[in-house]
Amino acid sequence: MTATSEISEKLAMKPRDRVLAAINHEEPDRVPICIGVSNATSLKMKPYRAIKQVAGIDAPDEYMYQWPELGTAAPDEATLQRLHGDVRGVRDLEPAYVLERARARPPHTPFVDSWGSGQIELAPGEWLPGVNPLREAATIEEILSYPGWPDMGDPTRVAHVRAQALQLHQQGEYAIMGTPWLLFPFERAHAMQGMDVYLLKMAEDPDLAVALLRRITESCLALMDSFLAECGDLLDIIKIGDDLGMQSGLLISPKMYRRMLKPLHAELIAFIKERTRAKVFFHTDGDVFDLIPDFIEIGIDILNPIQTSAGRMSNLAALKERYGRDMVFCGGIDTHRVLPFGTPQEVREEVRRVIHLLGPGGGYMLASVHTLMNDVSAENILAMVDAVEEFGRYPLG
Repeated sequence: MTATSEISEKLAMKPRDRVLAAINHEEPDRVPICIGVSNATSLKMKPYRAIKQVAGIDAPDEYMYQWPELGTAAPDEATLQRLHGDVRGVRDLEPAYVLERARARPPHTPFVDSWGSGQIELAPGEWLPGVNPLREAATIEEILSYPGWPDMGDPTRVAHVRAQALQLHQQGEYAIMGTPWLLFPFERAHAMQGMDVYLLKMAEDPDLAVALLRRITESCLALMDSFLAECGDLLDIIKIGDDLGMQSGLLISPKMYRRMLKPLHAELIAFIKERTRAKVFFHTDGDVFDLIPDFIEIGIDILNPIQTSAGRMSNLAALKERYGRDMVFCGGIDTHRVLPFGTPQEVREEVRRVIHLLGPGGGYMLASVHTLMNDVSAENILAMVDAVEEFGRYPLG
């Protein structure tokens, strides 16, 4: 292929082709954008409404996973196009009876999911985890005999996903990411026992802690099996994860991760790769620099969200140099300071800086560091995505 034909091919890239090139460590026509796809890469309802108003888009307000308490918008197609999004999501749902129960409950009362865990309203519209059904569980027997373990075979969880994925596949325009809800064993253990209780159990009663992780993973595998049976052949990317980091280091030691949690992550990833050719997208907040070699070893393909405000994750040059041949990075645009408090020009400069460090050679998808919260303006969100058109074209300047 001549240089001229290579340039022509890049100029003609569809969003899906752009993403596939990037996640296979090739340079596309421009850096792909991942936004509005899952709870980890979308935006809250307030900025979503603001973007629709600025862009003159008339579309209903819909919540991701049909879960208003989560507060995350499921953006309409016109908005996704205005945001230059290159990926579309296919998401499962909580069982129909859970959604109906949530709609029928009295206002401002706790939302309880299919696991029996849930959220409480601390202030109007502000929901945080607060229902922990295994908080008092002190023995493995109590864990295993818990009557509220979810039925992952409920067909209403995934009845819709084949049709959604097939429509996107037949259109052939966008990369398709499967995002089954919170298949995160470590985070689910926090939800079941409370984060404070569970972290103490990991230190004081590791057998119980592992038993809980093991039982949660069994449910995760069951849901993943159903989800991939419906649409695994149509997906380009499949999202899983677990939040393992803080602002300056890990929530647990590398030794504890490798002994208690890494084998379960490895099992889940192997299970996925036996059932789909989709790349594995792993979401984990905080400074997880020390675990990246472990992530590569167990088969993670794409790491998100690259929290640049957290410890050594700020050293993008080192991330790219050490791990960029083996890991695709997705994220990197700071939601701690730049997006909520910067000017549109400062946002543009941050986008240019991050692309310059992570973009060479492909292997990078631009996204905000986790969900765009209510303190981020529409102007800054649009500055972020528009700057990719300006600074993210290959060859990078």
